[in-house]
Amino acid sequence: MQRTLGFLAGAALVVVAFTGCGKGTVIDGNTVAPTATPVVPHTTSEYTIPTANSAPAGIARGADGNLWFTEQSGNKIGRLDTTATFNEFPLPTAASSPVGIVAGPDGNLWFAESAGNNIGKINLNGSLIVEYPIPTASSGAQFLTVGSDGNLWFTEASANKIGRITTGGTITEFAVPTAASNPTGITAGPDGALWFTESAASKIGRVTTTGVFTEYPTTTAAAQPYQIVSGADGALWFVESAAVKLGRITTTGVVTNEYALTGAHPGLRGLILGADNNFYFADTTGNAIGRFLVASSTVTLFPVPTANSSPSLMAIGPDLRIYYTENAGNKLGQFQYF
Repeated sequence: MQRTLGFLAGAALVVVAFTGCGKGTVIDGNTVAPTATPVVPHTTSEYTIPTANSAPAGIARGADGNLWFTEQSGNKIGRLDTTATFNEFPLPTAASSPVGIVAGPDGNLWFAESAGNNIGKINLNGSLIVEYPIPTASSGAQFLTVGSDGNLWFTEASANKIGRITTGGTITEFAVPTAASNPTGITAGPDGALWFTESAASKIGRVTTTGVFTEYPTTTAAAQPYQIVSGADGALWFVESAAVKLGRITTTGVVTNEYALTGAHPGLRGLILGADNNFYFADTTGNAIGRFLVASSTVTLFPVPTANSSPSLMAIGPDLRIYYTENAGNKLGQFQYF
């Protein structure tokens, strides 16, 4: 049975954050193109989350142009709008540990509750939260994406399954062929299938919208692939958390390259394709945002201002800048790279 929580208008906590790099930069709501002469990439601002020790994890841009994020320890969904104002919305299930979040095709934000064993959705004004129980107990739901079929797809790390939920809340689960593979990151591929990482098996998986699986091993053993995204070249790119590499796999399943992310540290988390068609990743242990230039395979690391902040997951904002969660620093960071 689904659980629903409604809020009175204005019931959420609202705080304006002006912290971090000397000021809280108001987020530009107008999409801008990368400049011909790029700036030196750096963290422009850090925004302190009102709830202390909230452990922000996943982050996504909503249909409203705001940044939405999960608070694993705070047990809330947070929103940072373009005036640098925070709103936080408590979840119905206690200690649910929300992780991944994505903008759904219905305009809502959808998120995975790793400990609560639910897939949840929240509307854009935060007045309605609905939770849908995952059929498999203790599934360890992690990350979500929108499929070519208009449904939400998510990984179940503990249950070793890929889940599908319709915008109406109907869940179907598909078992991953390799046992105990720990499916983690997931994205929609340019071929219409869903592509995901198998962290424990060091494989990249592919599943069609009808539930047919294919698995491809990474070249490096025990690589622990984590996040996966589509590249501008029509291939899938993934970050290897343990091997500290960036991998590339074609839609035919050929792992063409695994690039060493020189200077980065084991425990890599976030990965995103920037508006400049280069890749950016979170060096969580090294407390830096990394850049991989596709044309030259050059890696550069840019330190996060707050020490030991554990940068984690990333999203592209309405201004095309990169926004990232600082899991230990209890902040959201704004990263300018053009």
